[in-house]
Amino acid sequence: MPIAEITPQELQSQLNGGTDVLILDVREPWELELCSVPGALAIPMNEIPQRLGELDRSRPIAVMCHHGGRSLRVAHFLVQQGFPSVSNLSGGIDAWREQIDPSMRPY
Repeated sequence: MPIAEITPQELQSQLNGGTDVLILDVREPWELELCSVPGALAIPMNEIPQRLGELDRSRPIAVMCHHGGRSLRVAHFLVQQGFPSVSNLSGGIDAWREQIDPSMRPY
């Protein structure tokens, strides 16, 4: 099943428009120390299966990582677990930095 992709601009528009989207950041703690999106829920990719209970199935979820690879795998997993509204942030936080918040530290 294909996973919906969401661009940084689309996600920012949803956030600005009041959509109750959950940004799920699946990067490692050392990556979060370098830069992160305010309000994102940080759960490292390898902890997702044990921490599914922390995710609200009634909210749309946008999964993000550094470039979009890990988050795509997590998005597939969430859909397999029955989450109804999951998307992958195209280009990850790197694209977010380039298109939304250039003050973020690149890595």
